[in-house]
Amino acid sequence: MSWYCAYVADHPLHKGYHDHEYGFPKTDERALFELLILEINQAGLSWDLMLRKRATMRVAYDDFDVDIVAAYGDIDIARLLADSGVIRNRLKVAAAIHNAKVLQAMRGSHGGFADWLAAHHPLKRGDWTKLFKKTFKFTGGEIVNEFLMSIGYLPFAHAPDCAVGQKITAAPWQGIGEAFYRGDA
Repeated sequence: MSWYCAYVADHPLHKGYHDHEYGFPKTDERALFELLILEINQAGLSWDLMLRKRATMRVAYDDFDVDIVAAYGDIDIARLLADSGVIRNRLKVAAAIHNAKVLQAMRGSHGGFADWLAAHHPLKRGDWTKLFKKTFKFTGGEIVNEFLMSIGYLPFAHAPDCAVGQKITAAPWQGIGEAFYRGDA
C-alpha cells in the first residue's frame, strides 16, 4: 500500500494539509462542504491541482458558504465556468449547487451535515458510497472514500508509523471516526 504520508514528507504543498487537516475529524459545515466540493472537483485530476486551486476556489465559491452556493443561479454558473482559478466543469459546478441545497435540507432533517454523517456512522465503504450516490450528485466510490478518509470517518488515512496519524488516533475525539481509529469498526 502506498501511503500519502510518505509522498508528502517534504512536499511544500501537501505537507501542511497532511499534518493539520487530513484525517482529522471535522464537524464544521463549511469545512465539510469545502472538502466534499474539492473531492468532487478532483475527480479525474490530481489532488496537487486541488491544493493549488484551493484558495481561488474558496473565493470563487464564496468561502464555501452553503447558503450562498445553494442560491447560485445562471450568472454564478457562467462566472464559475469562466474562472481559470476553479475547475471549469459544468457538471461539477452543478453538483456543488445541488449538494449545497441538500446540506440545507439536512439542517431540518438531521441538524446538519455533521449530524447526518454521525447518524449513518459506522457504515462499510460500499454502503457509504450507495448512501452518498442516493443523496448527492457526482459522488462515486473514490470521491466518497477520499472524503470520508479526509474527515476522519474511514481508517487508513495515515500510515501506521505516521506521527500525525498516531496523534489523531490518540486524541479523545467525540465519536467521529473514533471506532475506526481504535479498530472497533
